[in-house]
Order: sequence, then structure tokens, then C-alpha cells
Amino acid sequence: MAVTATDVHRTIDAVFRMESAKLIAGLARMVRDVGLAEELAQDALVIALEQWPESGVPDNPGAWLMATAKHRAIDLLRRRTLQGRKHEELGREILARQEKTPELEAAIDDDVGDDLLRLVFTACHPVLRTEARAALTLRLLGGLTTDEIARAFLVAEATIAQRIVRAKRTLAEARVPFEVPRGIDRAARLSSVLEVLYLIFNEGYSATAGDDWMRPALLEDALRLGRILA
Repeated sequence: MAVTATDVHRTIDAVFRMESAKLIAGLARMVRDVGLAEELAQDALVIALEQWPESGVPDNPGAWLMATAKHRAIDLLRRRTLQGRKHEELGREILARQEKTPELEAAIDDDVGDDLLRLVFTACHPVLRTEARAALTLRLLGGLTTDEIARAFLVAEATIAQRIVRAKRTLAEARVPFEVPRGIDRAARLSSVLEVLYLIFNEGYSATAGDDWMRPALLEDALRLGRILA
């Protein structure tokens, strides 16, 4: 039975749903900006949509997406450096970065759990309002679209889109580090993370409005994020 372009697109959508959080987390560790990391992951998705219907789905689609997004990130860093540095300085910086950056295979597998945990703490940073934290968490770690998040919380899609855009801008402007906090900072940050997980879980377990009493997708996301946190 021949594989159609529609079949490939469905496969790409399923793969991206499963891999997007890992992609964004790994890229955020590299570029230190969750908004930019999401854009790079989306770029990799667009390239997959262009190439996979012709070339076929790779044996390891997650690794392919990570490799593609990583190359885009390196190109971006090089272009930014070119704008403000001399060529010889660029050469030294790229060489130093290559020495510090692990090989592709290691980058895909190394610290995946830690990267996801860093992404949880970043998306749930107290500098953001609770509703913004919840929307950004569902977007970055749950892989939900703005429409799905809007329907889950029964607000306009434009409202959710604005919350997510503002949240990413706020994190960038506040220079929030991509890390799991330590020491006395962890308790305050942990309470913020738990607040968001409780909100997502409770909304899934007992919908505040609408025809459905429960929202299983939100329950699954809350439980998955809770496992990462644990």
C-alpha cells in the first residue's frame, strides 16, 4: 500500500507532538531563549513537511528534527555574531563553541530529563502571572495549539495567543536563566510550578465550564509533567 503525502503529514504531526518538548528544551539550553527555541523547533517542522513527503520519514525522526533545528540554531548564532564581531573573532568563538558543544548523538540523548525539568521551571517562573504560566507550559511542554489551550480554559484564542507572546517576551526581557534553581530559590520556584500543575490537573479533572465534565488531555499533560518533576 502506497504511503500518501497525507499519511506523511499525519506522521509528522504525531512525531512533533511527541518530540516538541524535548526539541524546545534542548534548543533552549543552547540558545538560552525559550521563545527562540520554539521558533527553531517550528522551523524544523516546516522543513520536515517540505522534505519528508519526498524523501520518506527518517528511521529516527526525533533525531532528524533535533539535528535540523540545531543546525538552524548554529546558523543563527553565526549570523548574529557576524553582525557585531570581526571575522577572526567569529572564528575563535565558533571554534570554542564547537569544543564545548557535545556531538549530535550525545546532544540528543544527554540530559533530556534535566532539560525538560529546566523548561518546566522556566515556563512556570513567578515573573509571569499564573494564567500565563499555565498557557506557556501547555504550549511548550504539552504541545497544545493556542486553539486547544483556549478551548481548554474557555477563553478566546486571541487572548491565549497574547498571553503566550507576552510571557515569552517577559522571560526574555527579565533574562530568566534556563535552569533548575537551587538552594533557597528552589522552594519559591517549586511552589510556582506546583501551582500550575494543580491548575492544569484540576481543570482536566473537573472542568469549570462547558459541556464536558472532564478533559482527559489536560489530565494526561498534568500527570506527564508531574512525572518529569518527580
